[in-house]
Amino acid sequence: MRLDRFICKHTEYSQKQARYLVAAGRVSVADAVVKDGRYAVTPFCTVELEGVLLQQRQPHYLMLHKPAGYLSATRDPEHQTVMELIPAELREQLHIGGRLDLHSSGLLILTNDGLWSRQLTAPEQKIAKVYRLETLWPIAEHTAGVFAAGVLLEPEGIRTQPAQLEVLGPCEARLTIYEGRYHQVKRMFQQVDNMVTSLHREAMGTIVLDSELALGECRALTLEEIASIAPTRA
Repeated sequence: MRLDRFICKHTEYSQKQARYLVAAGRVSVADAVVKDGRYAVTPFCTVELEGVLLQQRQPHYLMLHKPAGYLSATRDPEHQTVMELIPAELREQLHIGGRLDLHSSGLLILTNDGLWSRQLTAPEQKIAKVYRLETLWPIAEHTAGVFAAGVLLEPEGIRTQPAQLEVLGPCEARLTIYEGRYHQVKRMFQQVDNMVTSLHREAMGTIVLDSELALGECRALTLEEIASIAPTRA
């Protein structure tokens, strides 16, 4: 949002008055005076008008080692949710960037930066999601080729982007996909007459689940991890 419009929205001033205040050097963004009303204000800018704070919001980016049995939701009347595993003071602020189902475990990202999380999860961004999995029956030889060609998901009628399957044992594999559609991994294996019995997410892009995190523990992402998913803010 433009700075002059931001001033209008958060004060009683008109847009004409807001432009004057900005041009007169009475507005600061991130502790620096800004005199251009067209300056882009993001949800995480600290904005002050004549020393009065209009906005201050700290971005949060967390990595959680999700255990099986916790629902990827902010609240639920029946199941424990992943929000119960993060600091209480952050629970109302955060949303989940790329859910895992109730019985799956592994890397889960939580943030209050909606633009950043959309970059992380949008299929068109083609960010790799890496899963380690076990199946009920031995993995057929043709499975890797089927996944590489793309699997048609019904009822959406959408063909998945080419995925890479690394077979680690008769019933164990590592799968890399580039979307994150509803139960995608399990539905892909259903298409080759198999069933996923255990699913664990290891990585999203270059963000890898920290081996030091025990089940249920979380930590803040590093600056490098945050920067690896870099939205363009307008």
